[in-house]
Amino acid sequence: MFDFKYYTPTKVVFGKNTESQVAELVKEFGGTKLLIHYGGGSVVRSGLLKRVTDTLDAAGISYVTLGGAVPNPHLGLVYEGIELCKKENVDFLLAVGGGSAIDSAKAIGYGVANEGEVWDFYDYKRKATGCLPLGVILTIAATGSEMSDSSVITKEEGLVKRGYSSDYSRPRFAIMNPELTMTLPDYQTACGCTDIMMHTMERYFTQGGNMEITDALAEGLLRTVKKNALILRDNPKDYNARAEVMWAGSLAHNGLTGCGNDGGDWMTHKLEHELGGMYDVAHGAGLAAVWGSWARYVYKDCLDRFKKFALNVMEVEDKGTDEEIAIAGIEAMEDFYRSINMPTNLRELGVKATDEDLVKMAKKCAIGVGGQMGSAKLLDEAAMLEIYRASM
Repeated sequence: MFDFKYYTPTKVVFGKNTESQVAELVKEFGGTKLLIHYGGGSVVRSGLLKRVTDTLDAAGISYVTLGGAVPNPHLGLVYEGIELCKKENVDFLLAVGGGSAIDSAKAIGYGVANEGEVWDFYDYKRKATGCLPLGVILTIAATGSEMSDSSVITKEEGLVKRGYSSDYSRPRFAIMNPELTMTLPDYQTACGCTDIMMHTMERYFTQGGNMEITDALAEGLLRTVKKNALILRDNPKDYNARAEVMWAGSLAHNGLTGCGNDGGDWMTHKLEHELGGMYDVAHGAGLAAVWGSWARYVYKDCLDRFKKFALNVMEVEDKGTDEEIAIAGIEAMEDFYRSINMPTNLRELGVKATDEDLVKMAKKCAIGVGGQMGSAKLLDEAAMLEIYRASM
């Protein structure tokens, strides 16, 4: 195992009707003037936003609102939020929604707390020295941003999608009521389950430092999400399955399933970021569409981990060579994606990319990772292009 630091300062309040506690949590963490940041109309249509503002009104907490966060959240809205916060002297952010609203709020927090261009952090030109504090009311189990140090933003100019990670942006609290996820479309639920699993799989397929206890946690989480994704496919109103998936989403991306290893591979995410930036696809679906091609490209260099994944997560038979077992595990994972109506290639994702598009994405991906990246196998621009081509 490798040495590690594990830092998870977010206070989690989990269960039915927990959104009613938002005012006391804001006060606990020193908020006096809020920016409530949310996405589309679902938060309004469901009545959640009104319940939140009524609770804040009753507690005498001032706020302004900013909707409009979209999947692959846009830098333009971040700029708007920064300006609004400065104008209104906002001292606390409240993200109501899923990863898009949370990530956008984090970027706004960076922009308020730091002078200069906020995109510099996502473009890896400098590091943040602070972030406006924020809390979360989670409505989508997927990205784990409610407990993580990371956020991902898309710059409209050039369609560049980049992530930035810093402990400054970890939410002070996360309100997690599984009932709030019951109105999600089935496709969005499946995308969320895929993203949750991928956050752990990125940390699982590594070349060193793996701990038995961390592997056990990771494998258990993956089996749990796989099981409950199928339950939710057939019964979207199952509260217990919603709860299992929601909690798994937080544990998958708060660092727990990576303790002791080399930090993870993350190339599936980096490859998907370019898809999301260029084609605005759902993040989880994009991950599913490229994972199989990535896995087949790298598995021989990380064979013991792929064999272990096949046996302990996908529960394939321990029969044949290590390579045959690894391939069976990859195929079983793709079968699972299909069973929850997730794509396993770019064609199924609905992306009609030309080879010129693939070349462009590979180039942007290589630039985004500083030339080369990967733990299961180190990938350069040529390798990234080969994976994109295979995923067609």
